[in-house]
Amino acid sequence: MKARYQYRFYPTDQQQQSLAQLFGCVRVVWNDSLALCKQSENYPGFNKLSALLTQTKKADKRQWLKNVSSVPLQQSLRQLDIAYRNFFNSCNGKRKGKKLGLPKFKKRTNSQSAEFTKAAFSLRGESVYLAKIGTVKPIWSRELPSAPSSVTVIKDCAERYFLSFVVEVQPIQSEAKNQSIGIDLGIKTFAVMSNGEKAESPTYKKLDRKVRKLQRKLARQPKDSQRRNLTRIKIAKLHNRIADTRKDFLHKLSTKIVNENQVIVLEDLNVSGMVKNRKLSRAISQQGWREFRTLCEAKSEKFGREFQVISRWEPTSQICSDCGFRWGKIDLSIRSVLCLNCGTEQDRDENAAKNIEKVGIGNCHDSKWTQRDCKTTSVAEPNEASRITAALAR
Repeated sequence: MKARYQYRFYPTDQQQQSLAQLFGCVRVVWNDSLALCKQSENYPGFNKLSALLTQTKKADKRQWLKNVSSVPLQQSLRQLDIAYRNFFNSCNGKRKGKKLGLPKFKKRTNSQSAEFTKAAFSLRGESVYLAKIGTVKPIWSRELPSAPSSVTVIKDCAERYFLSFVVEVQPIQSEAKNQSIGIDLGIKTFAVMSNGEKAESPTYKKLDRKVRKLQRKLARQPKDSQRRNLTRIKIAKLHNRIADTRKDFLHKLSTKIVNENQVIVLEDLNVSGMVKNRKLSRAISQQGWREFRTLCEAKSEKFGREFQVISRWEPTSQICSDCGFRWGKIDLSIRSVLCLNCGTEQDRDENAAKNIEKVGIGNCHDSKWTQRDCKTTSVAEPNEASRITAALAR
């Protein structure tokens, strides 16, 4: 399986100029090719775009394309071809998931990247040589497991530089302490596990407050001004601090869960529908539920674990995890539930996590209590905790 290893590096002033020229050439090749594709009735394809690039280099207006390596320019065309193929497969139904749109034009103020294949880079001890850029020295926070097949030079919106290597890694087989675990995701408490453990989400309030203040300042500043550009970089740095804090938390939590459990069960959340709630949309977006699911799935494949996702329609918060009695929907403000059948009082999220684990391992709520004739009320109010269920003919 393939994985990415990313390292930060600090280029010299001359290298920054060379990288800026390279990013500009890659962006121009992408935008020119995309404009040509949109003007054509049929998609020209990679071979025709590559031939047109060769002709473009000979023109007087594009002579400066020869000053950079040709490999990142060709890779830009390959990425555009992949984007169009994914769009076509999404329209035809061959690609699963949400439908994709057409590729978009690249902007100078967005994150910039350029990909080098084996023919355009090499590892020289602790340094990396890039064609027509020179030798850069990344900060090796960890060793590469194998020889990289490609490297991507990235400059983010906060003007940080990274090298992203694509390497081949082998799955690691290790024994787990626990057989299975169910995880219920939330906002204040990010994850509640079926074994009773809880993971509190980091707070982003202070950084988010600064972002809002600077965004109001940015809206008042004239476009294309130097002060506006400085404010934009400050906002990007704050966003990166939030993203780095979230990524560090998600990586540590997902690694701990995958190392300790053989079967990891999550619930398929309708995040796109949940963010439509104007009161909770910002808090939900900051949690990174989808990123956590992706990390758990990738690390489960790496460590030989089993990863499962149950349906979003499973009533995990409406059923007692001890006896299987179904009490129906309850208001979100009710955090503790008392079962009228077995008399067990338990935390709402912990009960849902246990039910998620049961559904994941195949015990799909086949208790005899779910087959009885019972009536459930509508959504309970906070002051009606004692009237959650009303059984008939018991």
